[in-house]
Amino acid sequence: MSAVLTHETERYVGLMSGTSLDGVDAVLAEIDPANQIRLIRSHYLPYADNLRAQLLALHTPQPDEIHLAAVAANELARLYAEALGTLLDGVAPESVRAIGCHGQTLRHRPADGYTLQIGNAALLAELTGITVVADFRSRDIAAGGQGAPLVPAFHARALRQPGIHRVIANIGGIANITDLPVDGTVRGWDTGPGNMLLDAWIKRHCGAHYDRDGAWAASGAVHPGLLAALANHPYLKLPLPKSAGREQFNLGWLDATLSSLDHAITPADVQATLLEFTALSLVEAVNRECGDAQELYVCGGGAHNGALMQRIGAYFPNLQVATTAALGIDPDWVEALAFAWLARQTLHRAPGNLPAVTGAWGERILGAIYPA
Repeated sequence: MSAVLTHETERYVGLMSGTSLDGVDAVLAEIDPANQIRLIRSHYLPYADNLRAQLLALHTPQPDEIHLAAVAANELARLYAEALGTLLDGVAPESVRAIGCHGQTLRHRPADGYTLQIGNAALLAELTGITVVADFRSRDIAAGGQGAPLVPAFHARALRQPGIHRVIANIGGIANITDLPVDGTVRGWDTGPGNMLLDAWIKRHCGAHYDRDGAWAASGAVHPGLLAALANHPYLKLPLPKSAGREQFNLGWLDATLSSLDHAITPADVQATLLEFTALSLVEAVNRECGDAQELYVCGGGAHNGALMQRIGAYFPNLQVATTAALGIDPDWVEALAFAWLARQTLHRAPGNLPAVTGAWGERILGAIYPA
């Protein structure tokens, strides 16, 4: 059985598998009665190629997709349990209050009133003997919100600094930012693609899962016509609050954009332009909405892309740009920590959303609980 709920320091696990479809980030964290979080351990377990392909295929309609999604959800639960086994090696499962599991997003359609993350939380509770909190986004959507992004609430708790206007940029498959002003309301939204298009394009042309350090992009040249066409995406013009996913930014859209141009572009130049588009869409969002920001800290996989970090820094010569490592949190684990914290919020019957971020009618306790 899981540990009983107390007002003492508690241990939580956070599991994150994002839109990049690369694998599972797992963290063990301690959260004290003052709601301060400390990372104890971390572990990364990559997806097998066949699972990655299955999940990618499930992002578009196909025959027998309900069955295929259910089977994939069971496989994900077993993979989560495997990651947890390594993470907790030598740690008694009963010492962990709960697992916060984001699940793998297959559809994100807030305009249609739903979002879908799979991972079979019931099976995960059976496999681990630990209470699981999952399906964090649905309650916010039910309350009129976007259901995303959810990490700004954690950023506000863990990374806000009195007297300093900070922006936190999380660059995963999709890029999102959290505006942490000195005074006033915390806001956050998806700015556009992060690594998603970069990863898909290099997979198609080079067979690699990602562009290590942005080296392939750096070998090409930005194409102004393509960049202008990409920057004309209607999502970028939508008012806040807003959130995005593969529904908006995918290879089909990129192929259609390329075909609308009057001449071919080399694959390396396309990659260079995609990197510039990722940087530019984020930078323009910061300039438009966070005008007097003093610091920008990056987390997520994009923090390891040297070419991308260089371009973001070049757009902000007067802004301190670094990764969240400078704030004491490794950029690889920020999102997983967020879902450990969100699980704690759920079990303490505390809100996990920020209505100013998601557009929900009010604060809500998020998540569905699967007791051990």
